[in-house]
Amino acid sequence: MYVGFIGLGVMGQPMALNLARAGTPLVVWNRTPDRCVALRAAGAEVAPGPTEVFARAETVILMLADETALDTVLRRGTADFAARVAGRTVVHMGTTSPEYSAALQDAVRAAGGRYVEAPVSGSRVPAEQGALVGMLAGDDDAVADVRPLLEPMCRETFTCGGVSGALLMKFSVNLFLITLVTGLTEAFHFADRHGLDQRLLKDVLDAGPMASSVSRGKAPKLLSRDFAVQAAAADVLKNNRLIAEAARKADIASPLLDVCHALFGEAVAQGHGGEDMVAVLHALESRTDGARQAPSQEVARS
Repeated sequence: MYVGFIGLGVMGQPMALNLARAGTPLVVWNRTPDRCVALRAAGAEVAPGPTEVFARAETVILMLADETALDTVLRRGTADFAARVAGRTVVHMGTTSPEYSAALQDAVRAAGGRYVEAPVSGSRVPAEQGALVGMLAGDDDAVADVRPLLEPMCRETFTCGGVSGALLMKFSVNLFLITLVTGLTEAFHFADRHGLDQRLLKDVLDAGPMASSVSRGKAPKLLSRDFAVQAAAADVLKNNRLIAEAARKADIASPLLDVCHALFGEAVAQGHGGEDMVAVLHALESRTDGARQAPSQEVARS
């Protein structure tokens, strides 16, 4: 039986390509047809719509933007839903609220299907390299069957118990990532406004104990003001919101995350949502420039 893959965006396309290149019998669909061209060239079959994907595949991987896209593709809430998922394993690899994922699992089970929650950690480049980190949650038998399918996409996978353990684990990882990249960006902004050599800052960071694959990936982008997307600022803002909501529901303090939430909100509002997450630099620069203008405005008013 084929494996289905629906959702060929910034992350989904390279993930699906790695599956196809590994010899996985793959049938794919994407709302924007031109994203399917590379998959067809890699040997995947391109379906005319989601219905045909579910008809051909025993396991269907969904890498979709949000809950609305998932419900639309699954035809959830309609008579078509049960026909699509019955007897199949639905693998949800995107990022949604834990509550949504748990409710989707219940719906899939009730319709006679199996469900695995399988979000990944990593951005576009690790997706291209097959070096993502996968987190899986669900019934043991379903997770055991899905885990080998992820090998062409993931450097390593971890089982996180029942749904929504994988999403909450991803939230924990992303909380660290968001605050880490925001801190790195602020460090470059601080050095820049003090007239320091930012290349030297990069070299010092690379030589020291704070260096990581994240800093080594993002520092050159900050140095050259390269905002080409690896992980989009709008997606980071969405993740930030979901993590903050999960924290509030559990009465957990998240002060660093809350500051990042505000900064990414400002960057997206300024029109940088489609740029890489280091575009949070624009929000920092705006705050600095606004603070510098405020004293002169006060003098003018007096």
